Amino acid sequence: MDILQILLDLFTGYGYFAVFIVLLVCGFGVPIPEDITLVAGGIISGLGYTDVHVMFAVGMAGVLFGDGLMFLAGRVYGDRVLRFKPIAKVMTPERFAAVQEKFARYGNWVLFVARFLPGLRSPIFLTAGLTRRIPYWRFLLMDGFAALISVPVWVYLGYFGARNHEWLMQMVHRGQAGILIAIALLAVVLGGLYWRHKRRESKARRNAEDLIAK
Repeated sequence: MDILQILLDLFTGYGYFAVFIVLLVCGFGVPIPEDITLVAGGIISGLGYTDVHVMFAVGMAGVLFGDGLMFLAGRVYGDRVLRFKPIAKVMTPERFAAVQEKFARYGNWVLFVARFLPGLRSPIFLTAGLTRRIPYWRFLLMDGFAALISVPVWVYLGYFGARNHEWLMQMVHRGQAGILIAIALLAVVLGGLYWRHKRRESKARRNAEDLIAK
């Protein structure tokens, strides 16, 4: 039985509560696909078990609450949280180094992009809290903006494809590919802006040095 069918059976029996809890667990880095979870929530709405608009609200609450807890865990407990075994499995030294590099390169925009990066989402949010340089309101703003793009896409896609799973899964795969392409384009744009900013800084520094030399 695939993960989608397992989630459908669970959500059909327990409704909004089950969707919220699974999304919360996703936020802690448990390898359950968040997009498939949201699609499953949309499907049971399309089949008449729940209201799709309420499901969208539950989806937003689930992802933001889960992400927020990871951020707060890093902010409140600092480096001590890395000694907690379940967290240590998510935040490996390799991931921690990769996340730090991304923060240094792209700044706060990493928080926006993280919503579309399942393998790095939780480590990024945890690291954002660990640095204690990002206010909680800014974290929620960046993450919430990204969630307003991803959550309705998956929930309403599941709703409209509830009775045609073959078409639905084709659209899910296309949506996943489209998101990856969009992320790649955003990374190119941000990389270009970062390079341009550094170039201006370097030029300004050289001009200042020339003035001092004169």
